[in-house]
Amino acid sequence: MVTISGGQLRGETGEDGLTAYRGIPYARAARFAPPEPAPPWTGVRDATRHGPMSPQPPFRPGSVTGEPPPAPQSEDCLNLTVLTSGTAGPKKPVLVWIHGGAYVTGSAAMQFYQGRRLAAEGEVVFVGINYRLGALGYLKLDGVSPGNLGLLDQIAALRWVRDNIEAFGGDPAAVTVVGQSAGAHSIVCLMAAPAARGLFHRAIVQSAPLGLGIAGKRTADRTARFFTAALRADPRTATVPEILAAQAKAIARAAGPGGLYSVPPFCPAADTEPLPGSARWLGDAAARAHDVAVLIGTTRDEMNAFLNGKPELAPLEAFSPVRKGLDGAKKAVTKFVFETPSRKFADRLVAAGGKVFSYRFDWSAPGSGFGACHCIDLPFLFGDAESWAAAPMLAGTEWDELSDLGHRLRQAWISFTRTGFPGWRAHSPGAAPGFRWRASGPDHEVSPAAARG
Repeated sequence: MVTISGGQLRGETGEDGLTAYRGIPYARAARFAPPEPAPPWTGVRDATRHGPMSPQPPFRPGSVTGEPPPAPQSEDCLNLTVLTSGTAGPKKPVLVWIHGGAYVTGSAAMQFYQGRRLAAEGEVVFVGINYRLGALGYLKLDGVSPGNLGLLDQIAALRWVRDNIEAFGGDPAAVTVVGQSAGAHSIVCLMAAPAARGLFHRAIVQSAPLGLGIAGKRTADRTARFFTAALRADPRTATVPEILAAQAKAIARAAGPGGLYSVPPFCPAADTEPLPGSARWLGDAAARAHDVAVLIGTTRDEMNAFLNGKPELAPLEAFSPVRKGLDGAKKAVTKFVFETPSRKFADRLVAAGGKVFSYRFDWSAPGSGFGACHCIDLPFLFGDAESWAAAPMLAGTEWDELSDLGHRLRQAWISFTRTGFPGWRAHSPGAAPGFRWRASGPDHEVSPAAARG
C-alpha cells in the first residue's frame, strides 16, 4: 500500500521482493486534447494489473523480436508501472523507460519491457510509461489536433514522477530517462523542450533515428492530408478502428512504392508545442548538456531489422552481386539514419561542455541472419529469457551465452543511472572482457566504448 497525490494504491509483491504498481493513471486526455492531471480516486485503487496501451496496429518489429501477446487497448491509456524494492533506506535513483515502436506501436506493459532485473540488480525504482501513439498522438491537423500530444504525455508522466516517486522510495532529484528507437528519439525531443527542463538529470539514448529529424510543416501537412483522405469522416468522432485503418493507409501511402521509404509519418512536429523549429531542435537539445549527462549509441546493423527478409527485396537477394549491393545500401542507411547523426549529436553535447559516453553494440546471433540489428540490445538490457526466447534475431544462441554480456550491460547502464558514469574506467581488455575501449576528447576523460561480443 502506498499513498500518492491521487489516493491510495495497492500493489503486488513478487518472489524477488519487488513490488509492482501497475496501471497508475498519471494524466487524462480527451481525444486530440493535451493531457491534464488525473483526477483523484476514493478508497484503495487496485494496481496489480497493467493499464491499457494506446490503440495500435500489430507490433512492427515482430519479425526480429517475436510477437508479444495481445493486450488491452484504449484511448484512456495514460498510465504507468512502477517497480520498487520498497521505501526503506536512502532514496533510490529512478529509471524511466520510454518504449519505441516508430511512434505507432509499443507499450511499457509489453512482456519484453519488464524491468525487474534492472530494478533488482541496480536497487533503482523502475518506471515504464504509456503514451498516445500514431494519429491519436502525433496527427497535426488545424482545427482538430495540435500535434505532439504523445510528447506532451511523456512530459506529464515525468511531472508525475517528480511529484510522486518518493512514495515508492525513489529520488525525484536523480531521474534517468532511457529509451530505444522512437523512445530514444523522444528523449532528444524532450531535451529540446523547455517544458521538460528539470524533470530528468541523465539520459540513455539507444538507437535514436536522429537522421530522420522531426517533421516540418510540409511533412506534417502531407501526413494529415493522407490521413483525412483515407478516413473520410470527422477524426473527432470516428471510431478507433476507423482511425487505425486510415492511419495504416496514410503510412502506406507515405512509404511510397514497395514501402521502402519507411520513415514514420506520425512523429514529433517542428514549431509545435513543446518543440522549436526543425533547424533548432538538436541545437536546443545540446544546450541542455550542462544539465543532462548522456549515454548514447547504436547497433552495428540497425537497418537489417527493417530490410532483411522484406518481401519486395527477397527475390533480389538470391543473386550474389545484388545481395552485396543491398548489404552496402543497408550499411549506408544505418550510418545516415542512426550512427553518424548520433555521433554528431554526441560531439555537439561535448562541445557544449556536456558529460557524454558513447557506444556501439556489435554482438549478433550466429543463426539469425539479422546481425547486430535494431532492437538486438534489448534482450541484454531487460534480461528476461522467457520473454525473448522466441526472438528470431537471437536464433542459434542459447540464453546462457547472453547472460554474462547482459549482466555487464545492465551494470553499465545502472552505474550511469546511479553515478553518471557507466563504469568504463578500465582501459585494459582483461579488466572488462567483451568491451573494447577508445578514448575521445582532448583530455581523454570521456571514454566512448565499443561493446562487442
